[in-house]
Amino acid sequence: MSEALEELLAHLEMRMSDALTGSEIAHGELTVTSTLSRLTELVRHLQANENTRFSTLVDITAIDWPGQRKRFEVVYHFLSMYLNHRIRVKLPVGEDEIVPSITSIHPSANWFEREVFDMFGILFSGHPDMRRILTDYGFRGHPLRKDFPTTGYTEVRYDEALKRVVYEPVQLVQEYRQFDFMSPWEGADYILPGDEKKEAAK
Repeated sequence: MSEALEELLAHLEMRMSDALTGSEIAHGELTVTSTLSRLTELVRHLQANENTRFSTLVDITAIDWPGQRKRFEVVYHFLSMYLNHRIRVKLPVGEDEIVPSITSIHPSANWFEREVFDMFGILFSGHPDMRRILTDYGFRGHPLRKDFPTTGYTEVRYDEALKRVVYEPVQLVQEYRQFDFMSPWEGADYILPGDEKKEAAK
């Protein structure tokens, strides 16, 4: 399998070198990193070329790296049922950058791109219907960004008196608990249950 992946990588480096900024074969999987400007060209080549034939888009997702200059990484997973290969294409994206849609090449990208937009706030140019898909119409923020609060901003419930769904600000029933993450084996100043037996034995 690794020989086949090495041949595939050599083919891509020869034919699409200006679209790639990095590559890796690890754990029996091929991962390539694409440039933003050549993404659609790379995806089209992966689908149409006789040596690749990645006809199936399995998934599109993203990763949030808040500390990096290019905050997001959009990740595409493709499958070649003809050659029995998988490939992962990573695309570094800045917070103010717009990713070209691949719906014209893979129509199944429609909902995947909407999900990435909804969860991370990454926009796709040329998408036929760039709307939220998992959250509600008036939802504020993007839940899979690492700076999104774990409690969210609003909660939704059905009000029996009003006979409709109402949105309310989140109100926590108790303050966040204060956890002491210090290891008891590193000189903590408290005694765990059972420690008194150790002291008595001394």
